[in-house]
Amino acid sequence: MKERIVLFTIIFGLWVFLYVFQNYFNTLWGLIFLCAGMITYAVYLHLSTIHNKRQQKKKPLVVNENFKPFVSIMIPAHNEENVIAKTVENVLQLNYENFEVIIIDDRSEDNTASVIKDLEQKYERVIALIRNKDAYPGKSAVLNDALLIAKGEAILVFDADAKVAPDFLSKLVPNLEPEDVGAVQARKVIFNKDINILTRCQNNEYTLDTHFQTGRDSVKGAVELRGNGELIKRTALDDIGGWNNHTITDDLDMSTQLHIKGWDVRFCPEAIVYEEGIIYLVPLFKQRRRWLEGSIRRYLEHFGEVLKSKDMSLRASLDMTAYISEFIMPIWLIMEIVFQIFRVVTKSAPTNCIYSSLLVGGAIAVCFTLAARYSLRRFDNLSRPQALKQAIETSLYLFFIWFPVVMFICFKILFCKKDMNWGKTTHGLILEQGMKDKELVRN
Repeated sequence: MKERIVLFTIIFGLWVFLYVFQNYFNTLWGLIFLCAGMITYAVYLHLSTIHNKRQQKKKPLVVNENFKPFVSIMIPAHNEENVIAKTVENVLQLNYENFEVIIIDDRSEDNTASVIKDLEQKYERVIALIRNKDAYPGKSAVLNDALLIAKGEAILVFDADAKVAPDFLSKLVPNLEPEDVGAVQARKVIFNKDINILTRCQNNEYTLDTHFQTGRDSVKGAVELRGNGELIKRTALDDIGGWNNHTITDDLDMSTQLHIKGWDVRFCPEAIVYEEGIIYLVPLFKQRRRWLEGSIRRYLEHFGEVLKSKDMSLRASLDMTAYISEFIMPIWLIMEIVFQIFRVVTKSAPTNCIYSSLLVGGAIAVCFTLAARYSLRRFDNLSRPQALKQAIETSLYLFFIWFPVVMFICFKILFCKKDMNWGKTTHGLILEQGMKDKELVRN
């Protein structure tokens, strides 16, 4: 109910603002001001990243070789018999000395539990945790159960399809050493990005996120955890009471709670975790629906705590506010255009006012495309023509997914009962497709 009230207040306030300004002023300037603020902040993050990079070249950070905390690697698995064994065997190749691997079967209906038990028998470092069929659902509950048996001073979470290089932990762990750092997030990359346009755009979306996360890290802003490849300090976990069982995005909710408590969250682009991209449109919409719903709900749920927190840094507060504007922008822009159309139909405004609003929307799209192009050039080393082409593709992809899903989630929060619909992503589809292709060749 609290989430519904807060969201209704925000949307109602925005509607009143637009109504008053549409009749007495020009809301287009308000929209331009919001866009200018977002662009200014993006430029600020970019310049801060360049400055930090130059500073690190002049004075490289000294890595404390003695900082080797024991790490508990947790891998939740729900119906993951196709991929879990390869993931565990990959993780066991890490060249870090002090770690254990806890694989959690979350009420699977396939042979995942059997595969996990076999892995426990085969490898000394592996611990199998089989949850009861009536256990509380959700990834947060899974991780909280595993936390009870984990021995680590730090907890590393992987998805069931994760792939990493042997030096992954060696690159990630040093970032956790400072006392005020509660967690570190690795860079995520799609390993099957060349399957189709959807997987390519997902990878480009991750690359753009890497660009923004790097910028937020450079100003000590509100860096966010991304679920796969997140390393969390045990004391920080205890401080916030573990994972929130009542959220569908455990990583984003935890990020906000850590910042509220004054913990810094870092981003390490040098440590890369590879995961499988979704190759079909409907499952992709389901996944993004969950991500956006969880992201919006955690802001609504922790709204009061963010305002009242005495531990949260001013930089993190400002950065979080700037990030929230990304969710307000689609609602504002759509409401703006609807108001303008209404005024034109009732002949209370000239026709060109609609074009002005659409022009601002176009300017936002251009800025977004340029940011995507820069990200692809910097992190994926694409050529200029390829970077521009894929940046345009990715901008269109995000527009057709982001705008309708944001509107749908706002409607759902306002008028529907809250549920814990996880929208599970199916892994191992590449393997299944490969087996089908082999059968076709034989026939």
